[in-house]
Amino acid sequence: MHDPDATEFANMALVMFNESDVEHTLDRVVEYAQHATACDDAGLMLLHGRGRIETAVATHDRVMQADKLQTDLGEGPCIRAIWNHDVFVVDDTSADERFPEWGPKVAELGLRSILSVRLHTLNSTVGALNLYGNEPGAFDEDDHDVADIFGRHASIALAAAREEDGLRQAIGARHLIGQAQGILMERFGLDADRAFALLRRYSRDNNVKLREVARRIIESGRLSQEP
Repeated sequence: MHDPDATEFANMALVMFNESDVEHTLDRVVEYAQHATACDDAGLMLLHGRGRIETAVATHDRVMQADKLQTDLGEGPCIRAIWNHDVFVVDDTSADERFPEWGPKVAELGLRSILSVRLHTLNSTVGALNLYGNEPGAFDEDDHDVADIFGRHASIALAAAREEDGLRQAIGARHLIGQAQGILMERFGLDADRAFALLRRYSRDNNVKLREVARRIIESGRLSQEP
């Protein structure tokens, strides 16, 4: 896959900047990050007040698990990227001496390479964009440069989209959706991907926001409000 050129970056930035709300901006950032670097998975961690770090969006549950391990253990490249203000790379999670606890646990999840990019503006740090590879050494110098440039565009888009209340609502929606997924998985014997697909399909077909669909399921146990 070719590296994005200046025109492609400009188009990505324009689309991200013009998304309708924070949720869509977060999703678009991760989608475009995968396109720009051809990584296997991606996630986005946000920095809140008092130094609290939380995963806002991820392409796979194992990314959520890897992020949680970082916050639980207090070590990992995504945290380093946020606090050290830099692009941070792990070539092999199973053998990186900088992260003796976190690395082997993440390797067991099948995540062997990580490239983390601090998202920031001149005035504040937004969080970190985290790219994951299934194989050791998945990211080369070109990937580093592409991720750095993309991270700058993504930072501007997120900073423009976010107000603190907006981000809290977005995270709250993620939690609602996760609960609704669990209900559908248990009731219909679905896996997580199929449960999420069912939520999205109902949301689109009925022109109802995804968070509202999730809320209905949590409150009534049904997709529809009909008796």
